[in-house]
Amino acid sequence: MELVCPICNSLSSYIVQCPFCNSEMEAQAAIQDYFDDYSTYLDKGITEMMDNVSEDKCLHIFSCPQCHKDRRVSINKILM
Repeated sequence: MELVCPICNSLSSYIVQCPFCNSEMEAQAAIQDYFDDYSTYLDKGITEMMDNVSEDKCLHIFSCPQCHKDRRVSINKILM
């Protein structure tokens, strides 16, 4: 068994309300996918060491389609 992110693995979706305009934000990729042009191709174990969150969490970007603001949200990984 291992810890996996429910968003990265399409196991669930999250509803996050925009703190600026109260619209529903859309989940984007995990933050480590935005480090550089090649980070999406690296092993998650390598890039997760650089995001400064605990091993049992995955940091995701949520963006607002209305006001175009974004927010980082820490998602609890689940045991599978």
